[in-house]
Amino acid sequence: MSAPVSTVEDAIQAALATVNDPEIRRPITELGMVRSATIGADGVVRVELLLTVAGCPLKDKLRTDITAAVAAVPGVAGVEIDFGVMSPEQRQSLQAQLRGGGASEEPVIPFAQPGSRTRVYAVASGKGGVGKSSVTVNLAAALAARGLSVGVVDADIYGHSVPRMLGADGRPTRVEDMIMPPQSHGVKVISIGMFTSGNAAVVWRGPMLHRALQQFLADVYWGDLDVLLLDLPPGTGDVAISLAQLLPNSEILIVTTPQTAAAEVAERAGAIALQTHQRVVGVIENMSWLELPDGSRMEVFGAGGGEAVAESLSRTIGAQVPLLGQIPLDTRVREAGDAGNPIVLAEPESPAAQALGGVADRLALRRESLLGKPLGLKPAGR
Repeated sequence: MSAPVSTVEDAIQAALATVNDPEIRRPITELGMVRSATIGADGVVRVELLLTVAGCPLKDKLRTDITAAVAAVPGVAGVEIDFGVMSPEQRQSLQAQLRGGGASEEPVIPFAQPGSRTRVYAVASGKGGVGKSSVTVNLAAALAARGLSVGVVDADIYGHSVPRMLGADGRPTRVEDMIMPPQSHGVKVISIGMFTSGNAAVVWRGPMLHRALQQFLADVYWGDLDVLLLDLPPGTGDVAISLAQLLPNSEILIVTTPQTAAAEVAERAGAIALQTHQRVVGVIENMSWLELPDGSRMEVFGAGGGEAVAESLSRTIGAQVPLLGQIPLDTRVREAGDAGNPIVLAEPESPAAQALGGVADRLALRRESLLGKPLGLKPAGR
């Protein structure tokens, strides 16, 4: 004897609740996207789904996921999906829901709020060409592979390269004035390169850079992130200063190569923490050596730069700045980045991937500071 229709319909609703919107990563039922779901006498379920925008880039994935979930319900003979589009009022309601119930004229930066539990790491370098973006992308992928919710802001406006290295070739979707970031390898990412045509150059001055960074942090729907990484441009210019103003709780990761010239410049990038009152988490030495076929190491760029930067910053800042890791020079790092598949995922057993994974482990295990946060304790009764 077949189950009552009401029971089947309840099961269909439960199945739909297991389907997440691919961009927002929350159940479509919770987001108000399911307008109706009915089952006919023929056993075919007809679902009317409201997309956030007409040209939703992940419409086919929604179709596949909904069909798979609903078809698994006993008594369902088929699934038909009719796609509609949310009204402006429905999109505004969704935006307010995602922002926590309010839609202020000037969206706030969630990571700058006192209760934020997101660890924010600004990956900086004194000069270009030290592999800062490659380190950022691999740390993000490694942290995501360890089960953390991770986002990356490509704050190197002039030299944006993160989307290619992460294989994030999608375009952001807008819900009213809220931006849904593309995801790749479990990492949410936003970059000015997603808004420019082709390989067009970005020619902006300080105020526009500040506004772009502010929008990346406030207008993008990041959800509940464990870690946010920002790939900064080299040096101590406008973006580094804006970051300190917008995210005073952010911490700095310094990337350098072993050579003396790069190390001296990297020290300046780290010393900015004295003026911005940010914490320097540590130093990462990239391109430390080249492993030869006979097992020996060739120190192509010299040796000791990372350790020298860590020691110098420790003295300058007056707090311990550790050398978090040394990443060997490996052509596969470049090849994996060009292919959009970070080496920590493509070849996790390679020496470079192991070293990057070690740094990710240290960042993932860092204890969260309780400074300025309520502990929820009450005095004992007498």
